[in-house]
Amino acid sequence: MSDISEILDAIGLLCPLPVLKLRKRLKPLQQGALLQLLADDPAAVIDVPHFCNESGHTLLQITEADGHQIYLVRKGG
Repeated sequence: MSDISEILDAIGLLCPLPVLKLRKRLKPLQQGALLQLLADDPAAVIDVPHFCNESGHTLLQITEADGHQIYLVRKGG
């Protein structure tokens, strides 16, 4: 996807670091920007959707990759 604004590699980080880093990285982005988060923390599959729901961001997809997940998040208002 060529319109991804940021890629955040959180592989190897454990809860709550992937979500904390995601929040920090989303903050300066324009509304509607796309961020791709790479994470292998098992808790991230619960934490990331919950964070997006609570913060007004849209989790567009979660895909499995080589030992980790790829989350595609659209920054909300």
